[in-house]
Amino acid sequence: MDFTIKKSIEILERTPDVLDTMLRNISVDWTKNNEGEDTWSVYDIIGHLIHGEKTDWIPRTEIILSDKPDKTFVPFDRFAQFKESQGKSLKQLLTEFKRLRKKNIRLLLSKKITDKNLEEKGIHPAFGEVTLSQLLSTWVVHDLNHIAQISRVMAKQYKAEVGPWVEYLKILRQ
Repeated sequence: MDFTIKKSIEILERTPDVLDTMLRNISVDWTKNNEGEDTWSVYDIIGHLIHGEKTDWIPRTEIILSDKPDKTFVPFDRFAQFKESQGKSLKQLLTEFKRLRKKNIRLLLSKKITDKNLEEKGIHPAFGEVTLSQLLSTWVVHDLNHIAQISRVMAKQYKAEVGPWVEYLKILRQ
């Protein structure tokens, strides 16, 4: 499928509602546990998504679209959520994510991005030159990746309980 802003927004605008429906008011046992050492809980993942809304997608879009000669992105802190989410409930995080995402979609649409803009480039700290189209495509896939991760983390809470069916449940063997 070829990238378009319209198709991308179909996913980006739904992600907060998907996560809210999936996670709001469920037992903390589903959201506090992770998959083991150096892995994230559902709570951590939502905090990570919030940090991305604040510091990644739109700020990098603005760098690419700017007239500035230096198009280098600020490095993204993949672990900032551990500090930024402290003291907040999952409900608060879900509400904050929904608010930030709505704001960012409005900002994205306000830029009136053209096909020519989609080919403009920025400099990623690890990858070098990347296009706006690649950045925005990554935003969509990043959402889908973390929805899958959340499902996997939650499924693994019942790994022992499913007994022999683990053999048929690929999500538990990843």
